[in-house]
Amino acid sequence: MKKALVMAILVVFVLSAFVFAAEKIKVGVAIPSADHGWTGGIVWWAQKAIKDWTAKDPDVEFFLVTADSPAKQVGDVEDLMVKGIDALVILAHDSAPLTPVVEKAYNSNILVVSVDRGLTKPVEHIYVAGDNPGLGRVSAEWMAKELNYEGDIVVLEGIPCVINTERVEAFNEVMAKYPKIRILDSQPAYWQTEKGLEIMENYLQKYRKIDAVWAQDDDILKGVLQAYRESGRNDIKIMLGGAGAKEMIKMLIDGHPLVKANVTYPPSMIATGISMAVMSLRGEELNGFYQHQIPSKIILAAELVTPENALDYYEPDSIF
Repeated sequence: MKKALVMAILVVFVLSAFVFAAEKIKVGVAIPSADHGWTGGIVWWAQKAIKDWTAKDPDVEFFLVTADSPAKQVGDVEDLMVKGIDALVILAHDSAPLTPVVEKAYNSNILVVSVDRGLTKPVEHIYVAGDNPGLGRVSAEWMAKELNYEGDIVVLEGIPCVINTERVEAFNEVMAKYPKIRILDSQPAYWQTEKGLEIMENYLQKYRKIDAVWAQDDDILKGVLQAYRESGRNDIKIMLGGAGAKEMIKMLIDGHPLVKANVTYPPSMIATGISMAVMSLRGEELNGFYQHQIPSKIILAAELVTPENALDYYEPDSIF
């Protein structure tokens, strides 16, 4: 009797071990290298999400790769497929060159979660991104009100791309409602601090009076602030960046005289994408959803950050 009981326990143990092993999943995460502050935040949040998920679900194996070019990222995705991944979470370095290899993964029954920049074809199962038109609209609405609906503005855009166009067009659409607000100039600063510095120096030389600056991105705003500080001028009333960099949020907390607001475009969206991949593979549902699947498109709201709520958005340990 005892021998039979022991054998039964052993059989259950072996079967449990087999099922346990069968539940192991592999998730590949392919993102750009930290070439500026926001992408640095992407890397930091990806690492955090992987650490958090590994702690609570040791049967998920992650492969995190970063690329400094589209060609490198294409190779990364191909290598991840060779490793036998069940899911691919990708923030495309550049949409067009990455779409064919992601389509290959999609057609190979790999769950694809695309984050932020998107792809040129619908070859993802889940898309997670910030609200780009919302970022432009919320920025413009706040700035117009802060200026009491009149004044001269200069704009520093991001990289010329779909995301940038959505932001700028939404911003301009709001400002067009107020005839006493003039946009003096609008140039691409490529989401870079150095370009922000260079363009703002040119604006300060070209225009004798500027009331406000929309820098669109906090990396750009760092360069804008430096150029203005070095110019010795004192005519500008407000400067608005975007994305919620901790340095800018801290300025709100500390009561900076020019930086009085920010608009979110959180790099933590990559962590959300990783969570959606794991939850989908596990067959989990989002709390509060009556549907039995993860939504196919998740757009994160562009939220206005002010001194009153800045502490809610301050992540001191983040690199961005």
